[in-house]
Amino acid sequence: MTLDGWHEKYLEILKEFNYDRLSEIKSAKILDSILKNKFDVDILEKKIKNKTVFVIGAGPSLIASISYLKKFKNITKIVADGATQAMLENGMVPDIIVTDLDGNMESLKKASETGSIMIVHAHGDNIRKLPYAISFRYCIGTTEDRPFGKIRNFGGFTDGDRCVFLANHFGASKIIMIGMDFGIHIGKYSKIGIYNKPIKIKKLRKGKSLLEWLASKSNNLYTTSQPISGFKNVKLVDLQRRVRQ
Repeated sequence: MTLDGWHEKYLEILKEFNYDRLSEIKSAKILDSILKNKFDVDILEKKIKNKTVFVIGAGPSLIASISYLKKFKNITKIVADGATQAMLENGMVPDIIVTDLDGNMESLKKASETGSIMIVHAHGDNIRKLPYAISFRYCIGTTEDRPFGKIRNFGGFTDGDRCVFLANHFGASKIIMIGMDFGIHIGKYSKIGIYNKPIKIKKLRKGKSLLEWLASKSNNLYTTSQPISGFKNVKLVDLQRRVRQ
């Protein structure tokens, strides 16, 4: 079931960014037709429910966080799109990747081949990229609109905040964000090619506001990066202690 109150937030997003809802729905229908099988979400739940989960973003602070992440072998890691490349380059395979397919496609394919579960998001601007989902071994389709068929809605807007909404949806006991900065500086792994930086920053701000809204419903949220209202701050050097608590 989609988080209570999400649909109203989605309508706000459509208005704020002038998105065409019909295009959003069309994209979701195309992804639904592409996916061969309905993925068993019980597998996701087993990886997340009642566990400490790291949500790893591609913000500027990610690079300084890598050496700390390497110390945790058995923590479920949910990774936002672009951060996948950084993880693989440092010998770590994400458990779950949340993507709208605008990251490094070779990294996404490699992670999928290694066993990562891919959460592919359909929206009005990525229809032409959706066929890439065919090549993923384990794949779930998502939308911000009404769920149907093989398409689900766990909440969230950007890849990064969708990771947090996903972990919350499946009942993580503790969600710790790493490399999730939501500031004016874009991490080296966050975007490839040419992109509109002001729009990117606007999306990050919206993602941050959605996480603040989520925090009003939850008390198990932490961040090692920039402060976010409702999130407890954790220093990277204290991660081991925080995970054990």
